[in-house]
Amino acid sequence: MSTLSRRSFLAASAAVAAGPSLGATGSPGDVDIAIVGAGAAGIAAARKIAAAGRRFALIEAADRIGGRCITDTSTFGVPFDRGAHWIHMPDINPVAKLAPQTGLDIYPAPPGQKMRILRRYARQGEMEDFLAAQVRANRAIAEAARGKTDMSCAEALPKDLGDWRATVEFVLGPFGCGKDLGAVSAMDFARSAERDVDAFCRQGYGALIAKLGAGLQVELSAPVTRIDLGIRGGVEIETAGGRIAARGVIVTVSTGVLAASKIKFTPDLPRRQVDAVNSLGLGSYDHIVLELPGNPLGFDRDDLAFEKSDSARTAAVLANMSGSSLVMIDVGGKFGRDLAAHGADAMTAFALDWIGGLYGTDLRKAVKRTFATRWNSEPWVLGAFSAAAPGGQAARRTLMEPVRDRLWFAGEAVHETLWGTVGGAWESGERAADAALKRLGFVAEPREPAPQRASPRRRR
Repeated sequence: MSTLSRRSFLAASAAVAAGPSLGATGSPGDVDIAIVGAGAAGIAAARKIAAAGRRFALIEAADRIGGRCITDTSTFGVPFDRGAHWIHMPDINPVAKLAPQTGLDIYPAPPGQKMRILRRYARQGEMEDFLAAQVRANRAIAEAARGKTDMSCAEALPKDLGDWRATVEFVLGPFGCGKDLGAVSAMDFARSAERDVDAFCRQGYGALIAKLGAGLQVELSAPVTRIDLGIRGGVEIETAGGRIAARGVIVTVSTGVLAASKIKFTPDLPRRQVDAVNSLGLGSYDHIVLELPGNPLGFDRDDLAFEKSDSARTAAVLANMSGSSLVMIDVGGKFGRDLAAHGADAMTAFALDWIGGLYGTDLRKAVKRTFATRWNSEPWVLGAFSAAAPGGQAARRTLMEPVRDRLWFAGEAVHETLWGTVGGAWESGERAADAALKRLGFVAEPREPAPQRASPRRRR
């Protein structure tokens, strides 16, 4: 499936509209609930509201749906995900559970990972040492999170990680959170759900999200500039294409967009919500993709490998993705952010030097096409995914609170345990939709049974 353009998506929506639709229309005018952002959270919310038979407007700033889930087939001729790629915990992941109805293929990711030490793979004993160091680091962070005062994950790390320290810091920090551990809350890290079982979508995670959004009418290329919460009995949303009136609004844009004040709120958001947004800043995480025909480095399918590094200037490699000749090199954290700021050419040069140094091969002649994402520069995202700053873990629950009983936030940042994941964004969107439908009176809340009086006993 190719990357969705505005024209192709609108054509697909029109075709679906001729048959059964997933819900109400989203044209300008009075609607029950407006949804800002058509990523995973926005699509999940729209599906919920449609199932309840209510009218909604789904508004998207970009010219496509999916948010941080994009599958591109035009660059290399085969699918690759520019954004989210790993389907965490597929047995309980709500998106994975819906995959069978899309006709797309989900398959398990190979367990474990490999480790490069100089120009060879780690031996069994060396891998055991690394895994033991990683377990001790996780335990130390979990122990620190039980304290009354939050601290950074870096402060909580054991002092005796030895020459595995830099590697552990990369795997848990930039690779796992998009931020260096010094910028990540130990409480937030410890409360995140286990993500040790994964799967992939053969056609791409972005393609899966787009399939689940098919049939929902979306107003594309319509960035929201203002949300007025002072309207009597509802809200008014200003977009590039006009104004939309609604009883309530669900905002699913990234915390990066909110922090940049790309959407103005009238009246201003309460200080509580503003502080929560600032505590959940987006990390940096980018893919550098190389096309390597003939598999010159002898990778297995979906091979994940790290480097035993001695600095933050390192990366992870996911090779032969879904059996293709594509090799994805991931960079994150402060080093990844600085590298991406220098542009795609600098990112590609680093990737070639880095992987060539690990495998002792000059790949410049072997590589055909290349591509590098730069999520920090994407105007409607401005980063990768959220990770709470030290002291900021409670911000996620704060963003779950409604504002003036007519504004709800949703997205990966608004999930306490599945933050940073598509599954977490989806669940958050569904929860926000449920809360909005109930609070606005569109779905009757179950009543508690009235207490029954005890019948008087009869005397014999």
